Amino acid sequence: MAFYVRFFLFLVLFGVSFLTPCSANGQINENKIGAWYMYFYDATFNKSPWGIQGDIQYRNWNIAGDLEQLLLRSGLTYQPVKANIKFTLGYGNIITGAFGSNKSTISESRIYQEVLFPVNFGKRFYTNHRFRYEQRFIENLNFRTRYRYNLFLNVALNKPKMDKGTLYLALYNELFINGQRNIGNGNIVEFFDRNRSYIALGYMLKKGLKIQLGIMKQSTNDWGKKQLQVSVHHKI
Repeated sequence: MAFYVRFFLFLVLFGVSFLTPCSANGQINENKIGAWYMYFYDATFNKSPWGIQGDIQYRNWNIAGDLEQLLLRSGLTYQPVKANIKFTLGYGNIITGAFGSNKSTISESRIYQEVLFPVNFGKRFYTNHRFRYEQRFIENLNFRTRYRYNLFLNVALNKPKMDKGTLYLALYNELFINGQRNIGNGNIVEFFDRNRSYIALGYMLKKGLKIQLGIMKQSTNDWGKKQLQVSVHHKI
């Protein structure tokens, strides 16, 4: 019973975050939906505790053509024997574009440490908790850090387990907190960086391979925008 209460509260908080109207902003068209196209991979080295995981993401301010970000990220993973937890040390390279006709870009190198641990409830509810700490080296700005917490929830719909042919509901909510406020060149940011709320339908193509189609709302203090998301998740 306690789980279902927590699950209900999660859905309420998720709904409030997702349905809150976007704030006005003169530079970003918040009414135009963007699109993120993503590939996630996860592999182990010959059934050892060690492996790699990462993602490739092509993000647009619109459906295609207006670059928001190109993100390439990969990390070395370690999962202790008989422990349902995974640690990652990784690196990401990010190219960020400006909204609209401005074609200028900013480059970023990012080192990150991550802890991921799943908790399953019953036969249909699959949660994952992800804690991530980032060290960010952004072009023409000071070194900065960021803290992230993401709660993922997958709910199997037509089968009791996440097997081949399973249709499932995927939700997550991720909170970003800045480690510093003064980021250089007279720029000051708030400790709250952004929040992302996501809902999607997913389908298990086969064991270790699934695809999701959904929508994510990203909110900052200055703007909020919805993004169509198409993602492939591949566990090798």
